[in-house]
Amino acid sequence: MKPETADNLCQLAVDLDLVPATAAEDALREAGGGSGDVAAFGQTLVRRELITGYQLERLLRGETTGYFYGRAKILYQIGAGAFARVYRAVHRDTGGMLAVKVLRSRFAADTLKQAAFIREGEMGRTLRHPHIVAVEDVGQEGGATYITLEFVEGQTLRQLVKIRGALDLPRALELVHQLLAGLDYAHRRGVTHRDLKSSNVIVSATGVAKLADFGLAGAGEPGERNAARPNLMRTVDYAALEKACGIRDDDVRSDIYFLGTVAYVALCGQPALEESRDRAERSDPRRFTMVEPLGSRAAQLPRDVVDFVGRMMHLDPQQRFQTAAEALRGLEPIMTKHAAGGGDGRTPSGPAQASAAAAAAVRGSLMLVESDRDAQQKLRDFFTKLGYRVLLTENPQRALARFSTTPLPANCLVISTFTLGDCALEAFNQLTADPFLGPVPAVLLVNSNQQVIADQARTDALRKVASMPIGGVDMLKLIQSVTTLPG
Repeated sequence: MKPETADNLCQLAVDLDLVPATAAEDALREAGGGSGDVAAFGQTLVRRELITGYQLERLLRGETTGYFYGRAKILYQIGAGAFARVYRAVHRDTGGMLAVKVLRSRFAADTLKQAAFIREGEMGRTLRHPHIVAVEDVGQEGGATYITLEFVEGQTLRQLVKIRGALDLPRALELVHQLLAGLDYAHRRGVTHRDLKSSNVIVSATGVAKLADFGLAGAGEPGERNAARPNLMRTVDYAALEKACGIRDDDVRSDIYFLGTVAYVALCGQPALEESRDRAERSDPRRFTMVEPLGSRAAQLPRDVVDFVGRMMHLDPQQRFQTAAEALRGLEPIMTKHAAGGGDGRTPSGPAQASAAAAAAVRGSLMLVESDRDAQQKLRDFFTKLGYRVLLTENPQRALARFSTTPLPANCLVISTFTLGDCALEAFNQLTADPFLGPVPAVLLVNSNQQVIADQARTDALRKVASMPIGGVDMLKLIQSVTTLPG
């Protein structure tokens, strides 16, 4: 039942164990009492960071489930596919960040799908490697099947390349090296991935690459089953490759081929295989014979790099690297030769390559403070397109607490006044008043109708005000003026 008053919403949040009773009552008094506007009280809870915008939307709809999975408290959704939804969560005991993958409700009656999901999650729990996203817990809650995972602050390689284009050569080679190390670890333990692609590679805010959904491919989109091992499934792409190559399923060399496609997209910014949701197209073995050579797509790449990726993606499995360990040994001298600032790698040329190189040079991160979900998304997209990694928080005081630590959690603090108003201004002005916050670079975002707030902002060499809307070039210059970030 939808809450109609602030008091109803307060009681619902407490009953669901989302907000401690004393904290909820304090927020209720601030919002004007139990008979006040339910939406206004909800925003008070969000501003105090007692709940998230995602939780508020569900509470206002009267939803009473889906807030907890095991010891994980759901904060908001971060991804979705045909098979499952993915959420950012916090561990109720430790406060650590988690990711939770929840099987979609339409599979609730599919016992085979649930069993496969749980089985593959349990398999993932056996893998502990710096370049594999760790599975922490597997279970069922309120009729839903879930897997709790290590949370990685960052983005998929697919997203990264879509924004920035091809990665610079040393970084791309380092990324492939990390992924091969994770793959070798898994293969040595008898586990193949079976769904390697750029969207299953997470690149953290610190540049660490991790393989995601390891072992979960068999529980995802069905491909073909092995008659002798009916529990083992391959994705459509893997099944088509193995049919084209005439090899058995679950061959480690199939993982090597598809990791080659990951290297391909990192190095040239374009997928090796034409992307399609059409099952018939993806099932056609002929698509593997139509891959444009990497050297044709990216003529500036050194010959040894092109040959290395070509060997990973050779259609004849006998001509491929036979193991991930062999590929690692083949990559290491290439990495040494083309390390940053050395080697004979050629510099990318042309407008597209120059643009990609300029974007890839921006390695900074921003912490954005904004409580409204729509505004969060718009601002996050804006700064991401400028090449920055964006961390989000809804509470200005929480952001200041994080910037009181060493090292700083991000290179610049960006505080939006759009929905937070005076609370945002107060936090911004604390930066110049608190000696522990003195070195923190910051930008205060104000709308054109918030001139009073802009006039009250205490600015200096490290703290500036940005009146929105503002162009990307001007914003880059402003951020560069308060930080040492490249612009």
